[in-house]
Amino acid sequence: MDELTLDEAMEELVSAEDFLNYFGIDFDPTVVHVNRLHILQRFHNYLGKATLSEEESARRELYTTLLTQAYQDFVQSDALTEKVFKVFHMHEPQTQFVPLTSITVNKAGA
Repeated sequence: MDELTLDEAMEELVSAEDFLNYFGIDFDPTVVHVNRLHILQRFHNYLGKATLSEEESARRELYTTLLTQAYQDFVQSDALTEKVFKVFHMHEPQTQFVPLTSITVNKAGA
């Protein structure tokens, strides 16, 4: 995979382990085993917020930094705390405003 461009390599990478190995990031397999989807989603989220350079070497360096940070997020924390996926936010308290003018009283038989 060394002869591929960064974009070509990114298309070929499949698992979190593939990404971490490609970018030369040391990792604990047990952390990745439990959090692989969370790490990749966090990496994706970080990439979405980043300003990407046209220069491949600069992008490679940025990708390495962001993937390292995504991995470290789950070394230092866990999926439940980090709440990467929407499903973790579904049962949080929701605030709804109902104006008093929209409340009506229904009388039985009326």
